[in-house]
Amino acid sequence: MDRPTAGPRPTRPDDAPLFPMRTVVLGAFVPSLVFDVGTGAMLPIIVPTAVGLGADLATAGVVAALLPIGQILADLPAGSLAAKVGDRTAQILAGTVAAFAFLAAFLAPGLLTLGLAVAATGAAAAVFNLARHSYLTEVTPPMRRARVLSTLAGVHRIGQFLGPFAGALVVHGGDVRNGFLLGVGAAAVATAVLVGVRETAPGDRPAETLRSRAAARREAARTSPPPPTLLGVLRDHRRVFTSLGIAVLLVGAVRGARQTVIPLWGEHLGLDASTTSLIFGLAGGVDMLLFYPAGKVMDHLGRLWIGVPSMLVMGLSMVLLPFTDSVAEVCVAAALMGLGNGMSSGILMTLGSDVSPATGRAQFLGVWRVLQDSGSALGPLVVSAGAALGSVAAGVWATGVLGAAATGALARWVPRWSVHANRTTRRRAGLV
Repeated sequence: MDRPTAGPRPTRPDDAPLFPMRTVVLGAFVPSLVFDVGTGAMLPIIVPTAVGLGADLATAGVVAALLPIGQILADLPAGSLAAKVGDRTAQILAGTVAAFAFLAAFLAPGLLTLGLAVAATGAAAAVFNLARHSYLTEVTPPMRRARVLSTLAGVHRIGQFLGPFAGALVVHGGDVRNGFLLGVGAAAVATAVLVGVRETAPGDRPAETLRSRAAARREAARTSPPPPTLLGVLRDHRRVFTSLGIAVLLVGAVRGARQTVIPLWGEHLGLDASTTSLIFGLAGGVDMLLFYPAGKVMDHLGRLWIGVPSMLVMGLSMVLLPFTDSVAEVCVAAALMGLGNGMSSGILMTLGSDVSPATGRAQFLGVWRVLQDSGSALGPLVVSAGAALGSVAAGVWATGVLGAAATGALARWVPRWSVHANRTTRRRAGLV
């Protein structure tokens, strides 16, 4: 078995800020929170907007599905774009496109325009998410990576949680489409923050320094090898994608199924929509409590100490859910599900950063996100297939099997590729 090799030891002093204000808080967390509030506000209003434009429920569901479809289709081009123009510029471009897409959805005269706007929003989100992941991988020391990326995942969860409430305030007593205007404002603010805290401000450095740096870049462009292509990255790292990538797909499927099983089982039990929403909110609240502790455990003990238990807990909660037949019992299973999902906060981004190459990182992470997002789309399909065959419980139990498979895949392949897997591999790499 190939042993993971250690990179250079981190040189950043231990007393340096864990979350530097300019590069991390303003450069990633704040724009991400604002952007995700906008997309979160959009999610509940796509279907009613489509119905208002004449769609039946099935067609409205297809329009809503264009958001994740647009995201998956844009994952690979997002990596190539970020590699070409840079992570920060890619985020700025994505925020700009998202603002116009939200505006197009607000002004949409028909279903075609609305569908294109929804798909464009998903594509912009794909670019934004990939670029911020790649950016934080570059600026964060490896021994602090999990805490920073799990916090980023927590910020994403908080934004998606707050978005529907903010959208409800905007649309209350008015047109449901006003929620799209909130998205316009959120994307514009996120973009403005990124522009305001750009890495290089021309007035901050002497002209001589800027000229010497420009000359160094020109010399590097003449002597450096050609940039990697997407096909080259796929070829060079195919063993990672066909091993650890399977674990990424399975983890994504378990997480995606979580979004479906609670509402579906609530409908199966005959619970009213408000009760199901409260149960879902309970799971989300538990979920948001654990993102920083999860990152701290991953940084100090290793990725497997979070990856394996989180998938076991989620798989167990999926198995237990069909045995519940009261609101209290469903609440317990939902809270357990939220606990497992919260434990896994940032695990896939952290593993992606661990195994991504310095050259071709953006393209690598683009493929990584295709696997993750494809898994997120696969999970609900597994649950729905069970329901279509006449057994909601069978569909939910199938996702429990996915949880067990994800646990085994992580345990098998994470130590194979990451020096941060656990104390054993960290010790072999000289990191502890």
